[in-house]
Amino acid sequence: MKIEFPGFGRIVVDGKTYGHDVVIYPSGKIEKRKKWLSKNKHGTSHRLDPDELREYLSEDFDVLIVGTGAYGMLSLLPESRELVVEKEVIELPTEGAAEKFNELWGKKKVLALFHVTC
Repeated sequence: MKIEFPGFGRIVVDGKTYGHDVVIYPSGKIEKRKKWLSKNKHGTSHRLDPDELREYLSEDFDVLIVGTGAYGMLSLLPESRELVVEKEVIELPTEGAAEKFNELWGKKKVLALFHVTC
């Protein structure tokens, strides 16, 4: 699996372009991020709430990669970080997160969440 972040508002996964935030599971399943769960609680989807993160913890993983957006606006809340305390967590602006994903995919079980705008 290969990720490209060609620019603000879109991400390319294995040649398919998505115009919304995505979650990629270790199995290769891709789904739209359920960011309304964070937005309804915090008034913004730029804070990754534990209730939202729990939605993505259905598969075993070694590394959580969070693409924080083109300008790094998305962040894990401390309570969310507690849910993955025993896992490696990498938070980078989305372009760097995509590069890290490409480096680790196939070597480790990666759960990734990519914010594609700010």
